[in-house]
Amino acid sequence: MKSKFIYLLVFVLLVITAAEFIGFQAITIGTIKIGLLPLVFAILITMILGIPVFRKGILKNIYSRENVLFSSKYLIFIMLPLMARYGADVAPHLQEILKLGWIFLFQELGNLGTVVLGLPVALFLGLRREAIGSTLGLGREGELAYITEKYTLDSAEGRGVLSLYIIGTLFGAIFFSILAPILLDLGFRVEALAIASGMGSASMMTASSSSLVARMPDMQSTILAYASASQLLTSFLGTFTMVFLAVPLQRFMYRLFVRGEK
Repeated sequence: MKSKFIYLLVFVLLVITAAEFIGFQAITIGTIKIGLLPLVFAILITMILGIPVFRKGILKNIYSRENVLFSSKYLIFIMLPLMARYGADVAPHLQEILKLGWIFLFQELGNLGTVVLGLPVALFLGLRREAIGSTLGLGREGELAYITEKYTLDSAEGRGVLSLYIIGTLFGAIFFSILAPILLDLGFRVEALAIASGMGSASMMTASSSSLVARMPDMQSTILAYASASQLLTSFLGTFTMVFLAVPLQRFMYRLFVRGEK
């Protein structure tokens, strides 16, 4: 057990070093410039090496069940210093953020989009009770805890939210680090994209806001402050939005589209 953990620590250091050596890379597709952060390469490296065909020898020890469970359990402790840093970024822009307070509150309604847009699509694709778990927000810790308490992870709803949680963990940061600069090139204001980066996931928010900073370094403090404030607000109000707005709306829409089920 101890040797496997040491392998994990060394592996993490090597992956971080390799990702930093690769550095920030940009891919231009037509008029759109997509920025790829070291974080994206670190995720890709660990994903590829985690494929069963490569998971042999030392890699088998690195990707052992014990290490995977340890990493998922204590990921939050790695994020805490990051969130403290983002909290410090908010302070210099606090007065400016308070002036835009209603915009941050309005952004919370965007979290209902997974229900309004995602639920009909999930049902159309053939999902039933799984759709309830997979379309309740981004499927992060809050949604995972709610579905676990109400339905358990052994239920269809539990399988839905757990699947989304895993997919979000694997691809979320990559997706949003690419989407943010694309939307910037399409004409969206950087302030709006910075606010939208605070979606309730620390890794996704970091990837999205960092890709914006890479494109517009002169607005770094504003981007990080807006993204951090939005993230903190989403973390605080997200549970209330989910319980009092998203869940009732989801139940209503599910009964509307799926006749004969409660």
